[in-house]
Amino acid sequence: MPRAPIASLPPAQLADHWLGHRALTRRVLTAFPPDALFSFTPAPTLRPFGDMLWEVVGQSGYVLRGLLAGAWDAPTRDARPSQDPAALLAALDEGTQRVRHLKGLPDTRLGETDRLPWGEMLLLNAALGAVDNEVHHRAQGMTYLRLLDLTPPDFWNRTPREIP
Repeated sequence: MPRAPIASLPPAQLADHWLGHRALTRRVLTAFPPDALFSFTPAPTLRPFGDMLWEVVGQSGYVLRGLLAGAWDAPTRDARPSQDPAALLAALDEGTQRVRHLKGLPDTRLGETDRLPWGEMLLLNAALGAVDNEVHHRAQGMTYLRLLDLTPPDFWNRTPREIP
């Protein structure tokens, strides 16, 4: 049910914010040694960074599909996504193109409430949840880089200059 925005954010501003985060996520991915992307974990109970990024791709893709097309069907997840770093980068970049499409949404869209599989939700909250998930897993990846004796990208640099 659409309703007037309540403390919302114009989609173009959300897109710019998300694109800055996506640029930094991309830099962390490309800084990762390919042989460690899907194998390195600092503890047996933790997932490799590549697996976490496939989650980010899936969740952000789901939320973007809902925001752009109103399709809030039950989310699905590939049980065994590719362990090819190039495939992961391509999927991340494809999702980045979809983030750019947010700029074409009406300014009131994020103030609407839709029925998602887990209940009614303000669309701004759904979008920010996807961004928060990306930030959380990117921070884990940055920690993994340090544990591999590599310097992660500067966390404050979210300039989207190099994303396709």
